[in-house]
Amino acid sequence: MKKVFVSGAFNVLHAGHIQFFKEARALGDYLIVSYPPADLLWKLYDKKSVLDDADKLAVLSSISYIDEVILSTDEDAALSFRAAFLQTQPDILAVTTDDLYIDAKKKLCQETGAQLVVLEKSAPKGKSTSSTQVVERIKAPVHVPLRVDFAGGWLDVPERAIPGEYVVNCSVSPTVSLKEWNYRQGAGMGGSGGWSVLNGWDPVKSELGLGVGWQDPAVIAETGACVWFSGPKPVLEFKNTGEFLRGCMAVYDTCIKHDTPGIAALNRNYNKIAKAARVARLGIQGQDVSVLAVGVQLSYQVQLEEGMQPLPSIGDSIAHKYCGGGHGGYALYLFETPQARAAALEMNEYLYPIEPYCRTFGKDEPVPWAPEYVERLRRHNVQKDNF
Repeated sequence: MKKVFVSGAFNVLHAGHIQFFKEARALGDYLIVSYPPADLLWKLYDKKSVLDDADKLAVLSSISYIDEVILSTDEDAALSFRAAFLQTQPDILAVTTDDLYIDAKKKLCQETGAQLVVLEKSAPKGKSTSSTQVVERIKAPVHVPLRVDFAGGWLDVPERAIPGEYVVNCSVSPTVSLKEWNYRQGAGMGGSGGWSVLNGWDPVKSELGLGVGWQDPAVIAETGACVWFSGPKPVLEFKNTGEFLRGCMAVYDTCIKHDTPGIAALNRNYNKIAKAARVARLGIQGQDVSVLAVGVQLSYQVQLEEGMQPLPSIGDSIAHKYCGGGHGGYALYLFETPQARAAALEMNEYLYPIEPYCRTFGKDEPVPWAPEYVERLRRHNVQKDNF
């Protein structure tokens, strides 16, 4: 009988583990699985056991590919299973290509005459996963804000970054979730970044993979009114709750789809973008909506020079600009007072109120649209199945 041995934490069992057990079992006639108990897992690897030892034993023992489960007891991170390995005397030690301790395991096999077999990490139907990814999905919030960018857009794209300059933005409610998403598709308000955060993906990596910048997932995950350093990755300079903006912001639906990757190669004046961000930064720092409005309006002038269509004047707004750089989607409008915004909301059917959003003490609570604006959204055919 050819015995195969595998070891690991198996802390969050998933399809990748099952595939590993299946492939390891196919190497012989009898599969032995070893794992460290909770106290040793913490002592050696700084990992908290998701399941207690009895539960993990029950789950592993019920998997059809596994013939025997044995505890790893050695206080050695590389070979915590050594005593179990010597006790069971397997013919094969199976590991995966990303094994951190493969050299120590090669040496153990040389000492015992066992064969080391390295298996590719895979999962059924070729979709790879990991315990870390599963944990990130569990930790992902149920509701997230979207964002408005005040100034500095494009300076979050690594190849467009200017050292010493800034990106200025704010997370906003109403919030979205995987089942409640009332904003129009192509809103320009960081929807793809929000979707990544909700799914527990690496949101910054996802956004950079689309060829755009990191500001959307950064502020959606951070929340608040934020000033970031321009650069290859998000580094926060400072933030506040954005409460000084309550009652002063609205978004206007242009009914034109926003497409940032499609226009990324256009010429634009990055020095003017940086100047606008410096002014907007002062507005956030001083919690002064009038100063912030100057930075927003400077950003809008750059957008017009780039070729975006002029936006309409709405009520007594003190500044406006397109959200993002995609020549469409929603546009941000700033008002000096809640009364001025309320009057504008009455006069324009395509204007919607938004508020600053800052998560406190880890709370993850939905902030819905008021009923009258849900009805307004329905009239404009902004439905979930449009996304």
